[in-house]
Amino acid sequence: MIKVHGIQHIGLTVPDMEEAVRFFQTMFGAVTVMECGSVDVDDTFMARRLGVPPGRRIKDQRVIRCGNGGNLELFEYSGEAEPGKIKRNSEVGAFHLALAVDDAVAAADRLRAAGVDVLEGPTLISSGPMKGLTWVYLRTPWGQFLELVSTTGPMGYEQGGGPKMWSPIGE
Repeated sequence: MIKVHGIQHIGLTVPDMEEAVRFFQTMFGAVTVMECGSVDVDDTFMARRLGVPPGRRIKDQRVIRCGNGGNLELFEYSGEAEPGKIKRNSEVGAFHLALAVDDAVAAADRLRAAGVDVLEGPTLISSGPMKGLTWVYLRTPWGQFLELVSTTGPMGYEQGGGPKMWSPIGE
């Protein structure tokens, strides 16, 4: 078994680095931790180390942080003939990022007022293991799903004891 200390970062490929960084900074107060720029390597390196087809290159690479938690490593690639579609949440390989906030309802209202595509909700879960969780999904300008979550105390599953989910808000 390999001892894991936690999630260090999540990598996300975006179509426009400036737009992505501006969105996370403006909407969520993200700070840029590191700017790497382009990566000057050949097709063999890209295929063997990153699993990408020939002709693709990292045009820009940055690491940002939203609040207290793991880092978000953003990539903008060149070489794709046309931008791929973001997978629906129901498709294998699809994913979303969840951000812990103090109040998901107030945050959703602020995002809607700023013109962000916030889906229906927020939804308060009133029973079961996720009792006490309020959540809402939104889309970034390029279509990636994000989720905002907040809690009003211990969640339902915590009443049974056992390990707790990590939270950047603490206990």
